[in-house]
Amino acid sequence: MNKFWIILMHTYMSKLKSKSFIISTLITTVLIIGVTNIQSIIDIFDKEEEKTVAVYDEENTIAPLLKQQLSTTPNSNLKLNMVSNEEDAETKVTDGEYDGLLVLSTDLDGLPSGVYKAASITDSQTMVQVETMLQQVKNELATSQLGLSQEQIAQLYTPISFDVVALEESAKSAEELNQARGLVYVLLFVIYFSVILYASMIATEVAVEKSSRVMEILISSASPIMHMFGKILGIALLSLTQLAFWIIIGYSSLSRNLDGMTEAGGVFEFFGVGDLPVATFVYAVVFFLLGYFLYATFAAFLGSLVSRIEEIQQMIMPMTLLIVAGFMISMFGLGNPDNSFIQVTSFIPFFAPMIMFLRVGMLNVPLWEISLSIGLLMATIVLLAIFGAKVYRGGVLMYGKSSSLKDIKKALQLTKNR
Repeated sequence: MNKFWIILMHTYMSKLKSKSFIISTLITTVLIIGVTNIQSIIDIFDKEEEKTVAVYDEENTIAPLLKQQLSTTPNSNLKLNMVSNEEDAETKVTDGEYDGLLVLSTDLDGLPSGVYKAASITDSQTMVQVETMLQQVKNELATSQLGLSQEQIAQLYTPISFDVVALEESAKSAEELNQARGLVYVLLFVIYFSVILYASMIATEVAVEKSSRVMEILISSASPIMHMFGKILGIALLSLTQLAFWIIIGYSSLSRNLDGMTEAGGVFEFFGVGDLPVATFVYAVVFFLLGYFLYATFAAFLGSLVSRIEEIQQMIMPMTLLIVAGFMISMFGLGNPDNSFIQVTSFIPFFAPMIMFLRVGMLNVPLWEISLSIGLLMATIVLLAIFGAKVYRGGVLMYGKSSSLKDIKKALQLTKNR
């Protein structure tokens, strides 16, 4: 047992002190800080970007209404300059003096239409802003022609009151569901990338030791089974250390910038974990660890079959495809977690770490379903560990080019002959 702890701690400390681990940890930390401060970064660059659009209106009937509409738009970075010569304005747009030129006209009903000209049409934000204001002007003119009063117009454009109510007592509210969706979205990415990263790390570690012939010395002093599980648990300890560091950094940075990120909209709109139950975080840790041990065991015995690092990616490709499939299904399930397809796949052990966690985070899943999924997952890990140990024992003794999963049969035969 003492040799097992030596292997475990050696794997943990050697990877922890390696330059590649330290550099990748620092780079990812910078990315996490950047993402959680994204709104502040955008604000720094947005402050100085005032957009100036030239407006040509030959009849001078729509342009004043457009300027009036702009004055009612708060915090707008748009500035309108009236021009009297269209060709001269086009030249100034090309020279960069104006960001765009809006040519206004009216149809037979007196309603406005416009043509927006710019040096390039990549600035969609300015174009959408101009189009929206022109649409507002058209709406006001059209309703005015119909003889509607200002009160009637205001009533016409008042947003509809539309509430969503869940009738089940245990069902989550719309706000809780949005918060759960945001957290589950992030944690699914964490589980997906972590499982791929650390499982590949184990396979690469085994292949490196085989290619350098260090493996022959290691298995002469400790059994291959002890060696395999020492590496799996050593990398697991390493992954928990790295993830704990990133979670602390990310949470502290997110807490300071949460208001700005929710105002930015998109996926950040759903960041808000204060009302989520603690059980969601507990299940995230449980399914992450179970997913890690499942795929780490898979990767360890696949890594034992190759003798060169170049062959690693080809050998672990089936495992990678399983992880990608589980991730894609879970992305589909984010929009419809009640779907029967999602329910069935949440019991498949290779998909359960992501899909059952998705259901647990967004729905009130019966305890027996969670227990069944975890039980199937743990049983699969045990069976895979027993089978993987047999493959690993023979696989570490195999050298030469490895081309396919047929080498599993050779490894089992070597184990049987020992």
